[in-house]
Amino acid sequence: MKWRPMLAALGSLAGLVGCTAGEPLRAVSAVDIQRYMGKWYEIAAYEAPFAESCTGTTAEYTLRDDGRFDVVNSCREGQLDGPVRAAIGTARVVDAETRAKLKVSFVWPFEGDYWIIDLDPEYQWAVVGEPGRRYLWILSRTATMDEPVYQGITTRLEAQGYDPSKLHRTLQRP
Repeated sequence: MKWRPMLAALGSLAGLVGCTAGEPLRAVSAVDIQRYMGKWYEIAAYEAPFAESCTGTTAEYTLRDDGRFDVVNSCREGQLDGPVRAAIGTARVVDAETRAKLKVSFVWPFEGDYWIIDLDPEYQWAVVGEPGRRYLWILSRTATMDEPVYQGITTRLEAQGYDPSKLHRTLQRP
């Protein structure tokens, strides 16, 4: 699987990359992990080597008995009817107070930061980033997102020190 070496690099880089100049990244004040579980569609993201040529990207989270959760990231190679590519990992909460800061691992012992930095009150969309602002994902419970919602998210991302012009929309089957 092509993702494994690249995910290992991501895990190690995420730990080395510091905050960008300016304010530290802010996570949301509280996350109900049970409500966060389930399937999410990637609406847009910063380009990442491990997701090269992906379309139809999804992430699915399943809570485990030990409090961690299983993560399955999948996409279609090249086009929406291309072969499925998947990466399987685990995540754990590292901020017990807010439950908005997590560590995700696809290749042990490497972990990457996974911070929920914007979240719909009804858990219909979420935005995930990391303190170095190198990675960014806009996720939705549905394969499409209304443009005003998307524009509101990108405006808030600018206030968090992200550059919305670097976002690439993810092709999804509606």
